[in-house]
Amino acid sequence: MKLAIVILNWNGQNWLENFLPNVIQNSGDAELYIIDNASTDDSVSYLKLNFPNVKIVQNDRNYGFAGGYNEGLKKIESDIYCLLNSDVEVTENWIPPVMSLFELDENIAAVQPKILDFNKRNYFEFAGAGGGFIDNLGFPYCRGRIFENIEEDLGQYNDEIEIFWASGCCFFIRSKDFWAQNAFDARFFAHQEEIDLCWRLKNAGKKIFYTGKSSVYHVGGGTLNKQSPQKTFLNIRNNLSMLLKNLPFPELIWIIFIRFVLDGFAGIYFAFKNGMPHFWAVIRAHFSFYSQIRTSFKLRQNHQIAHFYKDKWLVFKNFL
Repeated sequence: MKLAIVILNWNGQNWLENFLPNVIQNSGDAELYIIDNASTDDSVSYLKLNFPNVKIVQNDRNYGFAGGYNEGLKKIESDIYCLLNSDVEVTENWIPPVMSLFELDENIAAVQPKILDFNKRNYFEFAGAGGGFIDNLGFPYCRGRIFENIEEDLGQYNDEIEIFWASGCCFFIRSKDFWAQNAFDARFFAHQEEIDLCWRLKNAGKKIFYTGKSSVYHVGGGTLNKQSPQKTFLNIRNNLSMLLKNLPFPELIWIIFIRFVLDGFAGIYFAFKNGMPHFWAVIRAHFSFYSQIRTSFKLRQNHQIAHFYKDKWLVFKNFL
């Protein structure tokens, strides 16, 4: 199978300088692409000068993470895409275990490696850790990370299991499955677009897998800092839209209602902990979600999985 490693860049020359040589060194025969989201720094000229063998796809504007990949991948032909953040350090044996899973089962659509913290290398990293899941209220979490609690990597997740979602920071996916689901939801711009895509894949009967036999190290926050109100806005808005698109109707009404209540308390908590901009980010997220309701309903598929009941092993039932 042909593999294309695809890095989305926006004004990230410093990340490319630090991490691209490592990716090139450890990527074997895979083709390497940079999708540039209309950067205003010297990223493109730096790439052309220093890495002439790296293929560059230039978008005409900044489409965000979701739209940026959607636009750029239209110009890349491959059996498997590896969507890799520019602030990720890969390891010597990171590709073969992933490709082995794709070869093992045609129904596996996406795979994630173990994601560790670049700065605290024996700990899991926030964005993906040991594989992603969804709790009973639609909140995403990972093995190795629940909310702000991060586990030390002691080999407890060196397994290979089916998960609910794979992290976008190192996201392997069959190209045919990516396009069969009409790619990422570009409305999301950034954050949780990969969870929404994985949920749609599962609704279509596909599998998402994690392999602990492959590891990468992620810096995190390279594009949008964890303390940014815009990050709060995108996470809340996109999560609600994702629920509206993918939940079965029996669960949809009561879960959305509970989430409205919880988001109210979250806004108050954010105001005291992080300041009023985060409180207003919650308000803005809800109004933006309301404005997207009609489109989200149109994007609902015909077969939502009642994963809370049919796939109980995918949910840590005593999480709450």
